[in-house]
Amino acid sequence: MHTQIQLRLKATFTAAALLSAISFPINSDAQPSAYPNKPIRLLVGFAPAGAADYVARVISEPLSKALGQSVIVENRAGAGSSIAADLAAKAAPDGYTILLASPSSISVNPALNPKLNYTAKDLVPVSKVTSSPLVIAVNTSSGINSIQDLINKAKAKPGTLNYATSGNGSAPHLAASLFTQQAGVEMMHIPFKGGSMAIQSVVSGDTQLTFGTPPSVLPMVQAGRLKAIGVSWQNATDLVPGVPGMKESGLPDYSMDFWYGIFVPAGTPQSVIQKLFDATQTVMALPSVRTALAREGTDVSVSESPAAFAEFLSKDEKFWVKLVKDADVKLD
Repeated sequence: MHTQIQLRLKATFTAAALLSAISFPINSDAQPSAYPNKPIRLLVGFAPAGAADYVARVISEPLSKALGQSVIVENRAGAGSSIAADLAAKAAPDGYTILLASPSSISVNPALNPKLNYTAKDLVPVSKVTSSPLVIAVNTSSGINSIQDLINKAKAKPGTLNYATSGNGSAPHLAASLFTQQAGVEMMHIPFKGGSMAIQSVVSGDTQLTFGTPPSVLPMVQAGRLKAIGVSWQNATDLVPGVPGMKESGLPDYSMDFWYGIFVPAGTPQSVIQKLFDATQTVMALPSVRTALAREGTDVSVSESPAAFAEFLSKDEKFWVKLVKDADVKLD
């Protein structure tokens, strides 16, 4: 009898120990791995060879090193970058899908189309990364050598000059719309699915001019295939040497600043956002990154924190929404 009791007690203790081991694992391998532990995709809303693609590819390799995982650029062009933004907004909020976005995705498209499948609130800001002017460039055979030449020619033959941009509702499109308002001219908008295609149309003479991002425009300017006649900032900048600003060109109230930033899906853990922010700070401080961006007319411009970027966006959105309404921009 005594032996049977001992055996039953032993069996009970053994079962309890097994249950405890199952309920409270002590093996560290069973715990969730630290972020990141697999490749990260960086969504870009425009076609390859444009400004967004250039910025993404400049930062992707050093960002991979900073995070210890591959950062793979994925181009999802279309709908004024809304396709990429929608994919990012609907992705798992785990930090493995991030978005490189411009004002188009965050402010302009939601203002243009309230029926979008996402809103700006579906994307959480991490950090601003770059800032640049837009470049007004013309076909070399156009006979246009300055902003005043452009205004005079547009006034002489209203609606006959065609300008190419990276898409309807894109920042270049809105920059041109603001220009036509302030200069009192009429021109025809020809939208494309990316900056590189827009630039090629001006080079070939299918369109006469573009309001383009520096990485899209400057290589063609430097090769002598386009002529830059102005930048969208009030004053000239060393980013685009030898090209006048709008104040010097006779439009002192005109100013347009273009930026890119990093975003993640809403619901992404704060620890992941902070890790992405810290990695971005490291990358954008690298001399090699600054040099590569400056070579294409783009300046490094990072936020002090994710909260500071959110505050910037709140103010910036008002500018873009007002511009959309004042320019009476409509979807195709």
